[in-house]
Amino acid sequence: MSDCGCDSKHTLRGLKSPEEALELLLAGVRPVTETEEVAIAEAMGRVLAEPQASRVDVPPWDNSAMDGYAVNSADLVGITPRLPVSQRIPAGAAGSQLEPGTAARIFTGAPVPPGADTVVIQEVCTQDGDAVIIKESPAAGANIRRAGEDAREGDLTLEPGIRLGPQHLGQAASVGIDRVPVYRRLKVALFSSGDELVMPGNPLGPGQIYNSNEFTLAGLLQGLGCEVINLGVVEDTFDATCEALTRGAEQADLVVTSGGVSVGEEDHIKPAVEKLGAIDMWKIAIRPGKPVAYGHIAGTPFIGAPGNPVSLFVTFCLFARPFILKSQGVTGAVSPVPVMAKADFDWAKPDKRREFARARLELDEQGQARVSVFRSRSSGMLSSLTWANGLAVIPEQQTLAQGDNVQFIPFSELLT
Repeated sequence: MSDCGCDSKHTLRGLKSPEEALELLLAGVRPVTETEEVAIAEAMGRVLAEPQASRVDVPPWDNSAMDGYAVNSADLVGITPRLPVSQRIPAGAAGSQLEPGTAARIFTGAPVPPGADTVVIQEVCTQDGDAVIIKESPAAGANIRRAGEDAREGDLTLEPGIRLGPQHLGQAASVGIDRVPVYRRLKVALFSSGDELVMPGNPLGPGQIYNSNEFTLAGLLQGLGCEVINLGVVEDTFDATCEALTRGAEQADLVVTSGGVSVGEEDHIKPAVEKLGAIDMWKIAIRPGKPVAYGHIAGTPFIGAPGNPVSLFVTFCLFARPFILKSQGVTGAVSPVPVMAKADFDWAKPDKRREFARARLELDEQGQARVSVFRSRSSGMLSSLTWANGLAVIPEQQTLAQGDNVQFIPFSELLT
């Protein structure tokens, strides 16, 4: 997690700082090693397992960067040149040797014919029957993309350990790669804990609520390209919790749960994990989301997120997401990159814990990026996440006034 301008070693009694918590999590990652080969059309979001080299020069020949006329620059010397047009070269065709003292009509991407060393853009040319009048002469070599300027055959094109995006797939295709080796998908088992949870579409009984966490958590995992094993809602008993944890650990590379990680009599996750394995971390000095459990069940990593929906979302994005990315084989940075903006709010009361406030980044009338925060700090209001487009980072023991600089983590840095 990036530096927030606060003491990364400052902790409350029994609570880890966000930096300490993330360091502990990432130290326990065991990346998947099994690979498979997939077509690039199916490789979006997968993690590349081996380096990829270009199979061709890109571009394979000198080509025109603009629509215009291919000429020999020596023919442009003197008064306004008028050159006969000796051939026409569209993209996908190859021209012949350029006759001295002539021009070739050429289009973007078409090979520059032998004998030409410059392309004159059509905007400075006028057609005159079968000839072209060139009103402005560019420098020799202008408007030509040189062979191999993007990649040479054998050049390293894609590094292993990257999560493939549209730009990587396009790059692979451009150098002739049609299939790539990727790490297999990470298998993640999830379940929600709570007798009060009811699936949408069913009527609510007394004291019941709809199970939003299952869909939030499954969506977050799917956005990261995980293979989701959904174990559903588990009743609030110790035995049922142990059975679900055991089943998840047997089927998956990681078990993630929501709810049941606090200290109430109906919170069975922590004692169940301790019976089946071990808890290595329990609380983090952040708001929302202080109770976050991390440990293992018979060797399978376990992350237990809070039951409050906003706390679940925030803690998953800040801690589970980096853990999952590294587990998938990503070798580069896995923490979100914040941006700086001006606060459009006052934060008058300092907190002992670091706050990740639901926030919205917008441009004011002067084009200045400004951050506003949601009207409530309640961790039960999912509407705050649909209103927000990121999180404002409020360092512990700090106040803010309108106009102060504040770190903002956009959701685009947290959800993929």
